[in-house]
Amino acid sequence: MTPPKYSLIVPTYNRLEELMELLPSINMMSEVDLLELIIVDDGSIDDTEGYVKSFLGNFEIKYYKQQNKGPGAARNYGMNKASGEYFLFVDSDCILTSDYLQKIDSFIAVHNPSAFGGPDTFHPSFSPLLKAINYSMTSFIGTGGTRGSKNSITKFYPRSFNMGIHRSVFEKIGGFNELRHGQDMDYSARIYEAGFKVLLIEEAFVYHKRRTSIWKFFKQIHNWGVARINLASLHEGMLKPIHLAPSLIVFLTILSMITFPFINYGGILFVLGAFIVGLLGVIAFVQSFVMYGSFKIALLSIITLYIQILAYGIGTINGIWQKWILGKKTAVGITKNYY
Repeated sequence: MTPPKYSLIVPTYNRLEELMELLPSINMMSEVDLLELIIVDDGSIDDTEGYVKSFLGNFEIKYYKQQNKGPGAARNYGMNKASGEYFLFVDSDCILTSDYLQKIDSFIAVHNPSAFGGPDTFHPSFSPLLKAINYSMTSFIGTGGTRGSKNSITKFYPRSFNMGIHRSVFEKIGGFNELRHGQDMDYSARIYEAGFKVLLIEEAFVYHKRRTSIWKFFKQIHNWGVARINLASLHEGMLKPIHLAPSLIVFLTILSMITFPFINYGGILFVLGAFIVGLLGVIAFVQSFVMYGSFKIALLSIITLYIQILAYGIGTINGIWQKWILGKKTAVGITKNYY
């Protein structure tokens, strides 16, 4: 039997409802005959196993279950079981387009990258909150285009929600490390450092649900701020001024509130800070309204952008405190009920 060209590896943990959207979307893809799907269940207690094993698709499905060790360990397990020439990674909260694999296959045929990734975006069926989160996570003022744009202000690092590597990459550098957060950024950095060719496939996007509540979104972004400090100690160039901007905004906001009643320039600092924050809100509202044509989503986008800046800023400060002040080997984010 001829091995498949692509092994699509999906880690999951109690995400049955998400898989019930992901698997049918895979089944609708063209060129699905080039694919094997590897589901690595990281200790789910829902009916993930029953659903996956009963799913009748036009592609091969391999299901494996391990004790809960985190998504990085699950992806490594999947790579060890994969038979494809290329390993593709998507998260269980993604939905794929019918031409997703075709776009990747066509791009590889022309450019022959060793590693690659694509952006994430919203599906029209997503809730207003998810669309607002999508705005803040993909807008230039929210992330600087780092999640999959040719206009990114920093080097493109493929993320595990939409990422692929040639088998030779895994054979040379191994799998994901034990970082609880930011492990995909670490893996991308290691791929670059090993001299492999890494490219962005801007057309191969996924619909990404991300977090489904404000609190879950806050925890996720906070942990990314913590992860940035861990990554900075592992790889040169992984911490740039733009990454410290949210923590600076948070620090100056707190400072202006404290000093406002006590020093002559406290009021000026407070007004300046309020102006900057207000300006960001206005930009977010306008851009989101242009994107979605919805007053409600535009207002929610102001909130999600503020939460993103606050959460990332606090997370970065937390990471600095743990790693650079307390001297911990690895800064730790919020872990309870996170997966």
